[in-house]
Amino acid sequence: MHNIDPHSGPQTPPQGSPQATHQAAPPPTPTHGSGQRAQSARASLVIGSLLFIYTLAAALLFLTLALVALLTLLLVPTLPARRSVTRAIGRTALTLIGMPMSVRWRNPLPDPCIVVANHCSYLDGVVLSAALPARFGFVIKREMSRVPLAGLLLHRIGSFFVERGNRAGSARDALAVMRCASKGGSLAFFPEGTFRPEPGLLRFHTGAFAAAERAGVPIVPMIIRGTRHCFAPGGWLLRPGRITVEVLDPLLPPPAHADAAALRDTARAAILAALGETDLAETDVAASPTN
Repeated sequence: MHNIDPHSGPQTPPQGSPQATHQAAPPPTPTHGSGQRAQSARASLVIGSLLFIYTLAAALLFLTLALVALLTLLLVPTLPARRSVTRAIGRTALTLIGMPMSVRWRNPLPDPCIVVANHCSYLDGVVLSAALPARFGFVIKREMSRVPLAGLLLHRIGSFFVERGNRAGSARDALAVMRCASKGGSLAFFPEGTFRPEPGLLRFHTGAFAAAERAGVPIVPMIIRGTRHCFAPGGWLLRPGRITVEVLDPLLPPPAHADAAALRDTARAAILAALGETDLAETDVAASPTN
C-alpha cells in the first residue's frame, strides 16, 4: 500500500499505465500546410468575387457605350465620321474600365496600307479600332455579322466580312477586299484568323498579303500586348491592365504578280521576333483562305 502525501502536489502516473498513455497524447493541431491552403482558398475567393464585380461593371459600361455608339452611327451620314465616333468611344471605354491603351509608333502609317496584327483576345478588335485612324476598314470573319448589336455596328463602320469554310463565298469576299485595296482603301487584318488559350503566334493566312501584292501597297505589322491578360481566351472574367500597341516598320510589297507568301513570311517573322512568344505555326489547325 502506497502512502500519499497530500502536500506533494499532483502525482505522475507510472510510465506504461493506461492513464499515462492517455495523458501523453497531445491534442491535434492544424498543420502549417493546411493553414496555408485555407488562407490561399480564402484569398482566391476574395479575388474571384472582386473580378466578378469588375467584370459585371465593365460589361454594363461596354454595353451602354455600344448602344450609344450604335444610335450615333445610325444618325451620322458619312463613313469617316462613323469610324471616328467608333474610335473615340473605343478609347473611352478602355480607359474607363481600367485598360488604358498606348500606341508606340516607329514610323507614320503609309496611306494607303494594310495593317496585320497578332490576335490573342476578343478585345483585339476594340483595341485595333481605337488605335488606327478612321480611314481603316476591318476584315472580319463572317460569323461576326450575325452577332446582335456587334454585327450592325460593324456594318455601319464599313467592315468587310469574309467567309470561312465555303470556297465560293471565300473567293467572292476576297475579291471584294482586293478591290477595296486596289482603289486605295486602307485595311486591317488579323491574319491568324483565330486565337488560342496558350500564348504564341499561329500561322498566317495569305489573304491580307495577296491584297497588298495585288494593290501594290505596303504591309504594316502591328503587335498587341495586354489583351490576353485583360480578357483571357476561354475565360469570362475581365481583369484591369495596361494595353499597348506597337507599330513596326512598313514592308514594301513584292513586284506585281509575285508570290504573296514571301511577304506573309516576312511580316510574320517580324511580328514573332518583336512579340517574343512561342511559334505555334506547327500546331495551327485553323483554316481560312481569305484571312
